Amino acid sequence: MGDAFLNSTPAVEISGGSHTIQLIKKMLSQAAQTEVSVMITGESGTGKEIAARFLHCHSKRKDKPFIPVNCGAIPTDLLESELFGHEKGAFTGAISLRIGRFELANGGTIFLDEIGDMPLAMQVKLLRVIQEKMIERVGSNKSIKTDVRIIAATHRNLEEEIEKGCFREDLFYRLNVFPIEMPRLKDRQEDIPRIIDDLMSKLKGEIGSSIDLTTQAVASLSQCEWPGNIRELANLIERLIVLYPNEKVDCQQLPVKYQTMVNQKMVTTVPKYLEMTQTVMMSPKSAENINLKEMLYNIELGYIKEALDKANGIVSHAAESLGMRRTTLVEKMKKFQIVK
Repeated sequence: MGDAFLNSTPAVEISGGSHTIQLIKKMLSQAAQTEVSVMITGESGTGKEIAARFLHCHSKRKDKPFIPVNCGAIPTDLLESELFGHEKGAFTGAISLRIGRFELANGGTIFLDEIGDMPLAMQVKLLRVIQEKMIERVGSNKSIKTDVRIIAATHRNLEEEIEKGCFREDLFYRLNVFPIEMPRLKDRQEDIPRIIDDLMSKLKGEIGSSIDLTTQAVASLSQCEWPGNIRELANLIERLIVLYPNEKVDCQQLPVKYQTMVNQKMVTTVPKYLEMTQTVMMSPKSAENINLKEMLYNIELGYIKEALDKANGIVSHAAESLGMRRTTLVEKMKKFQIVK
């Protein structure tokens, strides 16, 4: 297994100061003072393992091991051995004694990531371990007492998995004592500038270089959809550091899909649908009879039509110029009843 698993977890912080994140930190801190099982849900890349480490670091077990296990990444026939260990000669290839993750986590915390991917047969054995607080290595009939706090996580809807017969209901209620849902990055966009700063500080220590994102570049990134959530943002920042080490990075240097700020070329001339906006900005009194909803509707419609014209009706190209996904533009075309 390696000695790394036996080290206590260093201090962990969840980036962001939004109301949502403050509430999650409070809930995690409260759960840390107890021994209840915690279930962390959320889309892939939302930081479920970071949340689990944060909980562990604020618990009385913080000086004991934190052992992560990705249940979806371990082959089914090896999962039991990985979790509970095996005796020498227990099966073909078992040439020596192996200590399982539960034994390594004794006194500390075990983090069962992607618990929704665990096979049903393994779920039965896990339930028994939770109930009896005892494990048995593969190939042994000797029970070993364990003192482990379990934190589970999944991107699946386990209640739907129960209805489909893919997840045990009794195990679900054992693990889901204290549920916490991690939000999508697009739902806490105000946290993105701080997350970027934290990522750059972390990567500077690992890579040895950093970047200086302009205000416009940060603003552009803050308006993205981020289907891959924090993991996608972290990958982008790392890529930019490799491409532009210790340089200033502006909006135009971001990959096209992340250039959500309006292209400067599009506003060198004032389209008709923006004339009203300019008038209102120059003379606030003229805004008295303006229907704001109608004005914003016309502005968005105008930009979409202009982008489609410049792209000769090719939706994917127009979507790139507008800094949005093709599917998003298609939905907006339906809304505005624009036919290709």
